[in-house]
Amino acid sequence: MIELVAFDMAGTTIDDHGLVYVALADAVVETGASLADDDLQNWMGTDKVAAITALMRLGGVEPEAPRVAAAFDRFKQILGDSYRAHPPVGLPGVEELFRQLAARGVAVALTTGFSDEVAGPLLESLGWSAGSGCSHLLDAVVTTSHVVRGRPAPYLIHHAMERVGAADVSTVLAVGDTVVDLLAAHHAGVRGIGVLTGGLTRAELAEHPHHAILDSAADLLTLSALF
Repeated sequence: MIELVAFDMAGTTIDDHGLVYVALADAVVETGASLADDDLQNWMGTDKVAAITALMRLGGVEPEAPRVAAAFDRFKQILGDSYRAHPPVGLPGVEELFRQLAARGVAVALTTGFSDEVAGPLLESLGWSAGSGCSHLLDAVVTTSHVVRGRPAPYLIHHAMERVGAADVSTVLAVGDTVVDLLAAHHAGVRGIGVLTGGLTRAELAEHPHHAILDSAADLLTLSALF
């Protein structure tokens, strides 16, 4: 019996129009670093400070702490401006899925490579809140502000388990649209579900450990054997 489903945010449950990719790329390029598309894709879904650090180094710029901090501030500014101009929306069917899971007694958590200061306003703009009781859509939200390392480390998922009281990894699913989402699920010992709403193909996701690959997170309950 599944007790908890931990979902990624942008690209999995939220359509942010790909703006996080653009903001990250722009912030890195503004440091003077070159940026390859494959490198950008490899670091999507991870902690954004770690991603900026790695992408600067790959692009030929020494990621000294002040430069990384300035690039992260710039990332947040670019993303905030973009979200105000093009507000993110929940992906089709996702809110209804969350309610269906809750009705079955399954806890719903969001995990993200965003920090609190990025994730909080984004969720507020959608009207998605976390807490106990039917007035909240979510049971928990775990950001990189809450853990020592983001994906592909398992800590976001394990902290979500802690928050909702799930003690057995065999009762947990993790759903995401990137390679690091699947790797984090594998490292956490839970079943990873890939989804195609973030831009990667089925073949690209299938190269990595997974239990299933779905067109959308909204299709999760088609895995009837799990529920």
